[in-house]
Amino acid sequence: MTEFRPGRFQILPMVIKNLIIINILVFIAQLTLGKDNSFFEDTFALHTWQSELFKPWQFFTYMFLHGGVDHISGNMFALWMFGSTLENLWGPKRFLTFYIASGLGAALCHMLVLYVENQSMMAHLDAINSQIDLQSFIAKYKQEGWDVPFSREGAEAVARTILNSPTLGASGAVFGCLAAFGYLFANQFIYLYFFIPIKVKWFVLLYTGGELYLQIKSSAGDNVAHVAHLGGALVGFLLAYFWNRNNRRRVY
Repeated sequence: MTEFRPGRFQILPMVIKNLIIINILVFIAQLTLGKDNSFFEDTFALHTWQSELFKPWQFFTYMFLHGGVDHISGNMFALWMFGSTLENLWGPKRFLTFYIASGLGAALCHMLVLYVENQSMMAHLDAINSQIDLQSFIAKYKQEGWDVPFSREGAEAVARTILNSPTLGASGAVFGCLAAFGYLFANQFIYLYFFIPIKVKWFVLLYTGGELYLQIKSSAGDNVAHVAHLGGALVGFLLAYFWNRNNRRRVY
């Protein structure tokens, strides 16, 4: 059985180590400096183009913010687990380019989907010129978990809240690492819960398939950016494919 175990890495590669340190420092800053206000999220998290809070640099900075201890610990562990091998294979410069490109691709895919969804909401809001339209709007967003007051002002407030909702986290870039690892090391084994062996290709397909299912299902209260995950995975796969297309021996 061909195996890959993360425990074999004794020293963190340079880029992985620095990415983890930067993410932890930013998270500490979020917990301290931004504890009583939304400065970090309003300024550095990713916001849709239709939001008054959108700034171009958010395409990059959103990757270094996280929503909680579970969020950052899961992302950093996955970054180390899959990214360390990629950096050892490609070197620091190429891996850093790959990581940023995956994060940017994730953000772009997510923004496109948000734009389409929000345009529909804004068109619906503009069409509210009767009580029937207002009831329709309220019913739609109450079904999605929003508490919409029965008034046009209430509907507008909910729409503004949706438009200003932040997206943050390294998950899109990490999914790029996962997809690239799955392509380059398809027949290696990882151990679920450190016990159950599974080939990387099946793990990646199941995981990305689950993200696609959750995006299609889009249940109320689900605030995970599944499209960003899928976008990061797509960019990561494409980069790994094109960088490796002339050397099939590098697929294990």
